[in-house]
Amino acid sequence: MFEALKKRFTIELILVIPYLNKKMRMEINVLDCVIGEVLSIEYDDGQWRLVEYLLKFLNKTERNYEIYDKEMLAVIRELEN
Repeated sequence: MFEALKKRFTIELILVIPYLNKKMRMEINVLDCVIGEVLSIEYDDGQWRLVEYLLKFLNKTERNYEIYDKEMLAVIRELEN
C-alpha cells in the first residue's frame, strides 16, 4: 500500500495546467464558516484532473449571509482566481 501511495505522489501529476479548449468543472461546497472550491479539467482519457483548489474561512460578516449568497460568493472568488 505504501508503494502505491508513494507512486501516486511522486510520479502522477497532482495539479495540471488548464487548457481553455477542454471541458472544465467547478465544484463548490459551502458550510456555515468555510467555502471549499475545486476546479477540474477533463483530459482526453476521460479523467478529471485537478487544476486548482481553494479553502477559505468566512469572516464574521460573511457567516451571516444566506446560503445562496455564500454560494455566489464562492463562485465569484473562484472566477477571480
